[in-house]
Amino acid sequence: MSQEGSAARDDEAADGNTSGFPTGDAKPASDTTGTASEMTRTAEQARIGMSSERPTDVEPAEFEPSGRFGVPGRPLRRSAFLIGFTGALGVLLAYALFLGVRNAAGILVLVVIALFLAVGLHPAVVRLRNWGLPRGLAVAVVTLTLLLLIVAGLLALVPPVVTQSGQFIQQLPGYVEELRRNPTVNDLVIRYDVMERVQAAANADNVGRALGGVLGGAQLIFGTLFRLLTVLVLTIYFLAYFDRLRELGYALVPRSRRERVRLIGDEILTRVGAYMVGALAIAVLAGVSTFVFALAVGLPYPFALAVVVAVTDLIPQIGATLGAVVVTLVGLATDLPVGIACLVFFVVYQQVENYLIYPKIMRRAVSVNEVAALLAALLGVALLGVVGALIAIPTVAALQLILREVVLPRQDAR
Repeated sequence: MSQEGSAARDDEAADGNTSGFPTGDAKPASDTTGTASEMTRTAEQARIGMSSERPTDVEPAEFEPSGRFGVPGRPLRRSAFLIGFTGALGVLLAYALFLGVRNAAGILVLVVIALFLAVGLHPAVVRLRNWGLPRGLAVAVVTLTLLLLIVAGLLALVPPVVTQSGQFIQQLPGYVEELRRNPTVNDLVIRYDVMERVQAAANADNVGRALGGVLGGAQLIFGTLFRLLTVLVLTIYFLAYFDRLRELGYALVPRSRRERVRLIGDEILTRVGAYMVGALAIAVLAGVSTFVFALAVGLPYPFALAVVVAVTDLIPQIGATLGAVVVTLVGLATDLPVGIACLVFFVVYQQVENYLIYPKIMRRAVSVNEVAALLAALLGVALLGVVGALIAIPTVAALQLILREVVLPRQDAR
């Protein structure tokens, strides 16, 4: 008997059964389940402990979770009440977003302008950084250059307007006296009771409305200055934090699509910046050409007219024509031959710009269909005015890139 028991024990040892339980039952199922749950709890406690024992003085990388606030729990159970409540909350949030966008439309337009300016000025900041300047100093140099251009434009436009207005006010009594000496005008004054109408218009109520109009004009001026200052400040902030904002936008995209979105997004930003730089170069060239021509033919206020042409030339499709009309009218008011010379000059220059200068500069930046560009400019003017016309072409270029690289391949794959 002892030999048989010893043989049985040897067989159990050979089979690896050292638990003391009968052969074939190495461990009860309940004990196995308990051990697994203990292992799970131990691993989770270790994971929480590792995250809680992380040094507090070590800051996580940007857009990376710190791990100091525990492990995310399981998602909520999907129930009819939760689905209905989530849907109702989504509808309320959508309506609140609509009200916010409608009420803040003016501020959003300023933000869009600042974003486009920052995208257009960012290549200059990158160029200065490649030359060895720190980012803060590069942003300051670009901002000061932009301020100098704005101040130069104001100094060119404001003095002629003030001078001509003062001359008109000084000569107004002489104009009135000449009108009174005209018998036809006196007959019309008597026939239509002009003097009585003037006296009736000069009562207290109308004077109050006039003062209100003056205050409204002052409010318009200060409002315009406030908008310009807001755009300038936002542009500076966007330039200073351009890389961080771009990385934040890419971080919001799922990781599986992030690389593709990054490539397309960088290409869009490059095209928008190249378009704005090219448009600015064409506008400066148009202004310099107009300044030289105005000096040659003797137009009054040549620098102011050059600034007008340069600013209007930034508007796609119709801007160059507007500037040409303004300068031609000034030339006709000065002298008929001068006006004819202005008309001929702008007809020739626009042909050169449309067929030589513009294609050579813009072909490398953006390639947009002419019909799409015209429709985009008209739609931009209808939606946002001059600002919409300025951002129409780069917006169409971005949409064209997305259509070619994302939408059309997806449709072909179906």
